[in-house]
Amino acid sequence: MKIAEIKKSTEQKMQKSVEALKHDLAKIRTGRAHTGILDHVMVDYYGSPTPVPQVANVTLADARTIAVTPWEKKMVPAVEKAIRDSDLGLNPAVQGDLVRVPMPALTEERRRELIKVVKHEGENARVAIRNLRRDANHHLKELLKSKETSEDDERRAQDEVQKLTDRYVAEVDKILQQKEADLLAV
Repeated sequence: MKIAEIKKSTEQKMQKSVEALKHDLAKIRTGRAHTGILDHVMVDYYGSPTPVPQVANVTLADARTIAVTPWEKKMVPAVEKAIRDSDLGLNPAVQGDLVRVPMPALTEERRRELIKVVKHEGENARVAIRNLRRDANHHLKELLKSKETSEDDERRAQDEVQKLTDRYVAEVDKILQQKEADLLAV
């Protein structure tokens, strides 16, 4: 493996860690409604678990309500049941062919709990990024040991890996601040 390959692969993996964090945080609901919250809710569609957005049109009725319109009339009760049984704590209501999902306001206590969860997810992402830095530095030392690179090049590469680490950890911090602000906004 060459230094450039190590740096490129490390950066890609760090980017994936940040994406995974964004994905995980999208599941944590704030007081506002957003359609992505139902992406992970599975509905029984002809015997196979399918995400709600693949069997219904998911839109925002207003800032605190999601409107779910199943494409097939007979899917309405299944979609309602899937949303009710999910771990999101939502209480959908059926109106004809439409499933309305009002977002309950978050209590102060619940906000604090969610912020703890967000911080925990953020710490996991930081740890993942630091582990990637450690792995990259290990590979660079291997190159040095096997005399495939000079000490100067190895030192320079380690500095660049550290800069990558700092950049991605800062990005994680920014994402966390934004999510916390969303949670605290009433």
